Amino acid sequence: MKSIIFDKIGTPTDTLKLTDVPTPQPGPDEVLIKVIASPVNPSDIKFVENLYGIRPHLPSGAGFEGVGIVEAVGESVHLRAGMRVSFTSIGTWSEYAIAPQRSLIPVPDAIPDDVAAQLFVNPFSAYAMVQEAKVPENGWLMLTAAGSAFGKLVIQLCTMRGIKTIGTVRRDDLNDELRALGLTEVVNTETESVSARVKQITGGEGVTCVLDAVGGHTASEALKCLGKGGTMLVYGVLSGQEPAFNIGLMIFRELTVRGFWLSDWMRRVDSQTRQDVAQNVIQLLASGKIQLPVEASYTLDQIAEAVEHAERPGRWGKILVKP
Repeated sequence: MKSIIFDKIGTPTDTLKLTDVPTPQPGPDEVLIKVIASPVNPSDIKFVENLYGIRPHLPSGAGFEGVGIVEAVGESVHLRAGMRVSFTSIGTWSEYAIAPQRSLIPVPDAIPDDVAAQLFVNPFSAYAMVQEAKVPENGWLMLTAAGSAFGKLVIQLCTMRGIKTIGTVRRDDLNDELRALGLTEVVNTETESVSARVKQITGGEGVTCVLDAVGGHTASEALKCLGKGGTMLVYGVLSGQEPAFNIGLMIFRELTVRGFWLSDWMRRVDSQTRQDVAQNVIQLLASGKIQLPVEASYTLDQIAEAVEHAERPGRWGKILVKP
């Protein structure tokens, strides 16, 4: 089978190679999946660069999630061949992938392949983080990198819950689309003072929670936007730069800054919470109440173009790899 493999750490466009490897066989509690489609997420790229919470064991496959058809099952697996499933694993940019049974989510017919390929990482993270933010109805939630696929999901979820949102952008070309999804206010970090604008928007009260994916100066400014007792949930560092936080501000406003990693959150919460999130996400996607647009699809031999496109600024949808 053909699979994307990397045998050294570095820039994905330089290190990822299309390779012929033996088709693996599932062991106990494992499933062999014929891959239909897999997205290119920031976490996939950070993994190849060895900047993610999971370290690669070289040589390694790449890609963390996808949709496919169950081809074969190992011992103790209670699924049948031929089922369409969303799954997580290491090495989903491949014709076939091995996934643990516990990672599989049967996909309803109402969810198309392009949406099912993205079912886990962004939707589950967005749903879980909006829950963790604990913003009341009619309260304010702020998110950096609002134009990202994750940001668009958060906007849609908050709109359904009656939560007002402020999103930061670096360019104004997606502003109309973001407002159409329900974003209440847009702040351009290149042309406006973020903290001054948020203070104006919220009548000086600040926001209850910030979801930050950027780090650096943007995160430092976003902290100033929190109201008394507010929380910043950090889930990425797209800028590659560490933020500088005002300690006095944290003390006297009683602010909390903590990280969020979906893998740890899924391990930490009870099974009922995980099931509730899965059921709610699937229902929202199946009903079309939240959208997961796709901008372009690439084959395995176009992996360099796929990764380059995924990192291109101003994208309006996800990039998929389709074997």
